[in-house]
Amino acid sequence: MSANALYTDLSGYYDLMCADIDYQAQSHCARRLHQLFGGGGKTHLDLACGTGPHVRRFLDFGYRSGGLDINQPMLARAAARCPEAQFSLQDMCDFIVSEPLDLVTCFLYSIHYSGGIDKLKACIASVHRALKAGGVFCFNGVDKHRIDSALFVTHAAEEDDSQFRFSSGWYYRGEGERQSLRLSIEKTTAGQTQLWHDEHPMVAVSFAELQAILRPYFEVHVFEHDYDKIVPWNQRSGNAIFVCVKI
Repeated sequence: MSANALYTDLSGYYDLMCADIDYQAQSHCARRLHQLFGGGGKTHLDLACGTGPHVRRFLDFGYRSGGLDINQPMLARAAARCPEAQFSLQDMCDFIVSEPLDLVTCFLYSIHYSGGIDKLKACIASVHRALKAGGVFCFNGVDKHRIDSALFVTHAAEEDDSQFRFSSGWYYRGEGERQSLRLSIEKTTAGQTQLWHDEHPMVAVSFAELQAILRPYFEVHVFEHDYDKIVPWNQRSGNAIFVCVKI
């Protein structure tokens, strides 16, 4: 089953799958970073916005916020959650906006959905075009050299008399520009269990490579993957928050 087919079929369970994510903390951190590094303004776009949880927080912060995604069922749910926002069915590697923006975000490691280095470069160029001078691009990423392919994150949830078990983990074979996100979803209802497995192709990049791609377009700042405090990246951890100011 392809990644997009899985999400189309299970878009109604997406929020349940992400129930352990602290969207409020992520969004608040991005807002603080925008206040620190940005040139002001409150126009915002969330790339790969899914069902719109980050957009909802930025609207509540007083931003004029919107999102884009390649999955229409996700966008329908985002529009229901955020009726005052503008959403568009677009590929984040080649998108356009109607006016320059102050802030672009891309969380849940979705920058890696670019698929390959050339597509990642196209995504970054598209973000640069979309931002005002001094605008900020904020996202999180994973360094391919620090991936533990044996590590999986699992959580359980319940909804409508069904029990769910979600597992996900990165896989990188140790070379090349492709990694994958391995995902499994187990649903049990009245003793009957359904199981989905999928492997999402994603771009593999080291932080050194990523910074080299970003620097022709942005002033780049890298921070520890901690949404409660702003701490410079320690050069060792494999997850980080990138804050990129348009030059």
